[in-house]
Amino acid sequence: MNTEKKRNYHLIFSSTLLAVIVIFFASVIKTRNYNLTMHDSVFSGPSLFAAENNQSADLSVNAVARSSTWTKVFDLYDEGITEANYQAYTYDFNVSNNTKDEVDSFNFKLIFNTDVFLASAWNGALEIHQNVNGRELVSTVPDMREFVASDHDLETVTFDGETFINMKAGDYFVYIPSSSMNAMEVPIEPYQGTTPGFILYTRIGESIEESTLELQYKYNRLLTSEPLFWASVVSLALWSIALIIYEITSAQIRKYNTRHERDNEIINESIETFTGFIDAKDPYTNGHSKRVADYTRLIAKQMGFKGEDLDRIYYIALLHDCGKIGVPDNILGKPGKLTDEEFEIIKSHTVQGGEILHTFKSLEHVEDGARFHHERYDGKGYPEGKAGEDIPLIGRMICVADSFDAMNTNRVYRDKLSKERIINEIESNKGRQFDPKIADIMLELIRNGDIAVG
Repeated sequence: MNTEKKRNYHLIFSSTLLAVIVIFFASVIKTRNYNLTMHDSVFSGPSLFAAENNQSADLSVNAVARSSTWTKVFDLYDEGITEANYQAYTYDFNVSNNTKDEVDSFNFKLIFNTDVFLASAWNGALEIHQNVNGRELVSTVPDMREFVASDHDLETVTFDGETFINMKAGDYFVYIPSSSMNAMEVPIEPYQGTTPGFILYTRIGESIEESTLELQYKYNRLLTSEPLFWASVVSLALWSIALIIYEITSAQIRKYNTRHERDNEIINESIETFTGFIDAKDPYTNGHSKRVADYTRLIAKQMGFKGEDLDRIYYIALLHDCGKIGVPDNILGKPGKLTDEEFEIIKSHTVQGGEILHTFKSLEHVEDGARFHHERYDGKGYPEGKAGEDIPLIGRMICVADSFDAMNTNRVYRDKLSKERIINEIESNKGRQFDPKIADIMLELIRNGDIAVG
């Protein structure tokens, strides 16, 4: 086998292994994103008050009233009413997980279509929302069975020694399930369920069956449930088989040990190239990168990004300084003024970061965050001197977040700046160092207290 063919085979094996590693990390990121996603469902009318649960929904709820009910006299205005005018209902709300994934957490909001008097609930807590004379009253009751009216700012009534919470049409409560050993409402195992219950009174002849329930939930999907994970496992197995066949074939031409050692070198280089920048990070870089990623995500959210796009932007910002693994510690931590040569070395981390992340295709535009976060809006930045809209958006976003964190933290060469000084610096650098629109968003976040200063 000639040298060119051997080189081609080596390139195929190393490229394939890198692809397998990328698929594996993509499965990890996808699973994590899925587990961070808050899912929403709405049930009302027949879809909620049905005899059987809707198995077509991933997480479904159906409310069933027990057949045994009783009546009670509610003389709300001291009119001398003696005949029963309200009827009690005990509702079981069956929450069913119809998927192979574990439900990590859930809550639901029940918005009443008619006036009711809430008497009891069990297992979880209730966050009560009442509209009283144009003012919303909100209070969380950990256990309705131990409800004491004086402990809560809520409108209640008491009849025959029993206290009820008065819920008018449009009022609602949020049910927060219990994870205690006695209740164990969360997590919900695959194809299992839980049943919170409530006792309430409505006027005789009326019901809550036109009420609306808004359900929110998160999953805890195992990595082994992600198809991409198994794709990487199968690909690795096929890659291994192919490598074995290649080794056996190569052994007929040259000594097996020599070829085997060369192939192992290629494999090790591939793995080290992909994972080396992660293992080389120090605690200070971790702290800075995490803060910059948080600030960038807040900026992106204000700009209208949602869902997986926010997570993608967060990860890109988290990796923005990965190129600093190639900068010597004595230069990074130098307390005094840098020489021109040292500053050029510092500046090179942008190019190095872009090169490290160039093959990381599972995150779109990931290399732009590392390469362009030190470009300036006026074109006086580095490494390419891009200006204005020519700078990729993610680079302009990270630039503002990175500069803010530098001003808001102590450095070896100076103490952190005051809030007023930081605001002035951002204001004065709009259109110069910073994209004006992004700078205004950061200033709004600071002034509103969404980002802590000091």
